[in-house]
Parts: sequence; C-alpha cells; structure tokens
Amino acid sequence: MSKQKLSLQDQLLKSGLVSSAQAKSAKSDKHKQTQQQRKNNVTVVDEAKELVKKAQAEKAERDRELNQLIKQQEEQKHLIAQVKQLIEQNRQPKDADGLAYHFNDNNKIKTLYVSEAMREQIIRGRLAIVKLGDGYEVVSSEVAKKISLRGAASVVLLNEPIDSADENKDDPYADYQIPDDLMW
Repeated sequence: MSKQKLSLQDQLLKSGLVSSAQAKSAKSDKHKQTQQQRKNNVTVVDEAKELVKKAQAEKAERDRELNQLIKQQEEQKHLIAQVKQLIEQNRQPKDADGLAYHFNDNNKIKTLYVSEAMREQIIRGRLAIVKLGDGYEVVSSEVAKKISLRGAASVVLLNEPIDSADENKDDPYADYQIPDDLMW
C-alpha cells in the first residue's frame, strides 16, 4: 500500500482550508508569473533564500569570532602553564631566617626573607622576584626575562644588571661608605 504524496495545494484542498477557486487562482497566478519571467528574462529574487543566506553568513561570522575567542583563551592558559612551570623549575631556595627584602607589588609593600648573598644578587640584577599564585619566588634574571615574554604581570621585580667596574668609575661618592642602617 503505497500512498501518493500530495502537493501542498492538494493537501490544503483535501483538508478544506482553501476552496478549489482559490487553488485555481493561485495556480494561474504562478503560471502567469513564470511566463512573464521567461518572456522578460528576469530573475526573481527569492527573499526567503536571501534571508537564509544572510542568516547563514551571520552565523558563520559569529562562529569564527567564537572560535577565535576560544583559541585566544587556550593560548592564554598555555602561557600561564609555561610561566608556572618556569618558576617551579628555576626557583631559588629562600631563607626564612634571612634578611627581609622589601619590594613593591601593585602599590603595596611586600616582604620576602632571603639570604644576604641573594639580597645582593637581587640588587645587582642577577636575580629577580616573580609572583606564583599568592606567593613570591626568586629566580635568575634570565628566567625572569623568559617569563616576562610570556606574562609580564608575573615578574614583580627585575633590576637592571649593575656592573661594579662601571659603577665605581663615574660615581663622585664612591669614596664615601654607605651606612648599614639604610637598608629598608
């Protein structure tokens, strides 16, 4: 038992939604329109198709923007993971009983306890202070430069390297001793 598929017009007639006169009128109008298009070689713009194409183009653009945003977020996560790995692999051991080294982070004074040798290296620019989570770590200046390429916000303090020969050559106060109590 195969049923014949009825056209929309036949289905509307069968269900009683339109009369046979309305169906004939619609059919003749469609036929006239087709004849006129052939005669004038005019293509009729189907507004529904144009709207569908426009909607598809807009959806494709939104999808591209969303994919770009997701890609940027994943790259950012990857860079954060690289920074964390660099810090964890290259951090210097801190000295809890050492000297207090004070530094500025987001306009707040923070304190990190380091040994005297580490303090001198931080001042001279050979070591740097970086932020890992809520804490701070000390790493070499080379590692800090690599970290700043990936995430500049992680590097809290990186002094310019000081060469002791250049420092004393042009310093007019080189002959004067600096008091020890000026450490802050």
